[in-house]
Amino acid sequence: SRMFDWIVTRVNESIQFDEKKLARKEKLYFIGVLDIFGFEVFEHNSFEQLCINYANETLQQQFNQFVFKLEQMEYEKENIKWDFIDFPDNQKCLTLIDGKKPPGILKLLDEQCLFPNGN
Repeated sequence: SRMFDWIVTRVNESIQFDEKKLARKEKLYFIGVLDIFGFEVFEHNSFEQLCINYANETLQQQFNQFVFKLEQMEYEKENIKWDFIDFPDNQKCLTLIDGKKPPGILKLLDEQCLFPNGN
């Protein structure tokens, strides 16, 4: 859990998250994860919550793949007229978490756990 907290701190520092800007309602940059059940707002997120959100995002991607992408491809193949359904693609979010090249959050955590006294 400390490694996750460290990553969150580093990400927030790199995007210059500032509580004062938040209070003044200035434009902020942040990384958020939306799961299939909606936004969850916690004062402090845990590694366990990241894993839950990752699982939900993976389920959402699979749902999108089968319900939207493949069905619409089939409609095109069969020349069926329909109104294209535009839907958000969460692949970038999944790649951020489980990416291989460049390595995602889980791969980086795994690498750090393999080395004694890793940073």
